[in-house]
Amino acid sequence: MNLDIDSIRAVSFDCYGTLIDWQAGIAAAVAPLRVGLPQIPAGDALFSNFAKLEREAELPPFCSYKDVLRQVMSGLTGVAGPCELLDTLWRSIADWPAFADVPHSLRRLKVRFGRLAVLSNVDDDLFEASHARLGIRLDEIVTAQRVGSYKPDEGNFRALLATLDLPPSQILHVAESRFHDIEPAAKMGFKTAWVHRQTGQSASGEPTKNDVQPDWHVRSLRELCELVGA
Repeated sequence: MNLDIDSIRAVSFDCYGTLIDWQAGIAAAVAPLRVGLPQIPAGDALFSNFAKLEREAELPPFCSYKDVLRQVMSGLTGVAGPCELLDTLWRSIADWPAFADVPHSLRRLKVRFGRLAVLSNVDDDLFEASHARLGIRLDEIVTAQRVGSYKPDEGNFRALLATLDLPPSQILHVAESRFHDIEPAAKMGFKTAWVHRQTGQSASGEPTKNDVQPDWHVRSLRELCELVGA
């Protein structure tokens, strides 16, 4: 598309699904549990069930992302809390891997645009464990914990705008989830890049409004770097 790339003053990212491979992390975390809990879904069913349960748990009133993942784990296993089993998912986040193209791509985008930020539906301490896997320190961090709500709430994006002190037209927001990120960001005037990493149907990338389209549609951050001249 013929967009004014030189007007971009900062690039913001969703984290999980865009920079960190949440699907690989979750699959690895629950795999050892299936011997005693065969009801835990596998494959695409695991991710679609996770996404549904997560969205329900993120509805107001606000609770920490640790509590969100406890509710998700209860829904996946049918086990009521409190018990250590329900801590499995949030405790595993530190082990979730970054996508292979992330460290090099972030360095390229840093050189090209100067400021990098993250807008993530997570607790501060949980993101720090993932931050260490990115290969670069981001300039600004806006978490759900700091805002008191979860994307796609516009309040999260307003908090990002206030942190960056830029108009939305000067920010490129990069994300895998159309529901959580691309659609609300585009409606607010951000430039948007949908990183459609999943090869099959994406649990988090499904559109909710056909009239809202990303400015760029790519399969990786490496491809995005090529498109924006980074």
